[in-house]
Amino acid sequence: MSLYDDVTAFLGEWGPFQRLIFFLLSASIIPNGFTGLSSVFLAGTPEHRCRVPDTVNLSSAWRNHSIPLETKDGRQMPQKCRRYRLATIANFSALGLQPGLDVDLKQLEQESCLDGWEYSKDVFLSTIVTEWDLVCKDDWKGPFTTSLFYVGVLLGSFFSGQLSDRFGRKNVLFLTMAMHTGFSFLQVFSVNYEMFTVLFILVGMGHISNYLAAFVLGTEILSKSVRIIFATLGVCIFFAFGFMVLPLFAYFIRDWRKLLLAITVPGVLCGALWWFIPESPRWLVSQGRIKEAEVIIRRAAKINGIVAPSTIFDPDELPDLNSRTCQSHHIYDLIRTRNIRILTIMSIILWLTISVGYFGLSLDTPNLHGNIYMNSFLLAAVEVPAYVLAWLLLQHVTRRYSMAGALFLGGSVLLLMQLVPSDLLFLSTTLVMVGKFGITSAYSMVYVYTAELYPTVVRNMGVGVSSTASRLGSILSPYFVYLGAYNRFLPYVIMGSLTILTAILTLFFPESSGASLPDHIDQMQKVKKITRVQALRKKQVPKDAGTKTPESSKSTALKDGEEGPTIQKSTAL
Repeated sequence: MSLYDDVTAFLGEWGPFQRLIFFLLSASIIPNGFTGLSSVFLAGTPEHRCRVPDTVNLSSAWRNHSIPLETKDGRQMPQKCRRYRLATIANFSALGLQPGLDVDLKQLEQESCLDGWEYSKDVFLSTIVTEWDLVCKDDWKGPFTTSLFYVGVLLGSFFSGQLSDRFGRKNVLFLTMAMHTGFSFLQVFSVNYEMFTVLFILVGMGHISNYLAAFVLGTEILSKSVRIIFATLGVCIFFAFGFMVLPLFAYFIRDWRKLLLAITVPGVLCGALWWFIPESPRWLVSQGRIKEAEVIIRRAAKINGIVAPSTIFDPDELPDLNSRTCQSHHIYDLIRTRNIRILTIMSIILWLTISVGYFGLSLDTPNLHGNIYMNSFLLAAVEVPAYVLAWLLLQHVTRRYSMAGALFLGGSVLLLMQLVPSDLLFLSTTLVMVGKFGITSAYSMVYVYTAELYPTVVRNMGVGVSSTASRLGSILSPYFVYLGAYNRFLPYVIMGSLTILTAILTLFFPESSGASLPDHIDQMQKVKKITRVQALRKKQVPKDAGTKTPESSKSTALKDGEEGPTIQKSTAL
């Protein structure tokens, strides 16, 4: 409700209660950081080649030359999916013929890896790829597993918002947290690829659902000034912390089952937070559960050492509440009025584009060849200063200009990529990092912005639907990267152009900085629009028209001006 912030202002901005909620909800996000990047290590594909059984009688020379060579990146490397026919080279070995001297290897017949593969253990001891041989004709299954994880994330984004708006933030938070942790634990005991993949979809659903529920819960409990810190330096930093710690776990635990078990344990520990994290009082009030909300507010006051008023929520002071508390809201409420319909469409475009840029850069970051553990750490670490920048912008700059500026930075850098010579590796890497820096900043700010624009009764649905669009972007981003097979600059041109166009679109969003959170749809701010300007222009008066009054001249000028409107400024609807 519009008076909620005023009614609960006596609690203060940053007391012990607010600090407790801030850190507990942020800490609950760390397991999400583990899972988000876990497929890099769980489904990693090490170097491999066809296995040549020891039972085959081959000389050392023929065994060393049993795999054909292929040219890759200017180097001769053993093929991964073919070998010379063992029966043939065994006969040559028995006759004492030497490979390359007595026998031309290019003329030998080849065959597939009928006896399986040998995998390098320099990076991974085991992954799902090495355990179930997801290589060669089955090499599509590894990336497909990751894609299905994001399909689960998409489904979770769509349904969790509706569940949370109907059954409460806390209930959905811990239900999906249990789902995320429980199915991750079951994955450890997967007996085949199909079981692992189905469970990964369910993990993805819980992965995003508890993140969104925690974000919305913190947004509604914390005050306006703390809300910004929570959404940037809170959940985002703790999420990045999970990203950064994951490579450390993976470096010391290189068996995929043990690694998965290790990153699942923190989720189990988060279950103890049930007794410390309350339901959102704002949501309870919006549902007409005033007494339950007052109990939580009084408990918060006690923790802060403040004496609460005898009556916190006076029905006489909340006239709008009595008539709307028990109304049921559904997904179609996001398009019920013209204003919220336009806002929803614009939010979908915004989230989709940001996600394409973010995941596209993460998948196509050049020149980070080398140690996979260090590269993963750097990809996570670059997000930390981006979140700090987002926090500073949200503190001192309006929302629209903060978002637009970050998107302009990311999009402009991507467009500049086509001007960088291919031999300038350091400059290319720097530009990509700057681009990811800008888009990551926008990614963290968009959560705050979207949550502030939607009213309480459909806030989680609004954020959930927008996040669903983001998941579509993450699924589509590999296909943007794939365009580089035709032209290596094409992905950057497309992603950069879309990002800049979205930055312009952002300027038409309503401004939410400094405003109270809306609680009902009719309390929302209006989307900006481009207005027509009835430009006055000089017209020559016909000789037979006589003398016109000033009013008639103005009327004629306005009518003519309507035929060719120009853009002057944006105003509210």
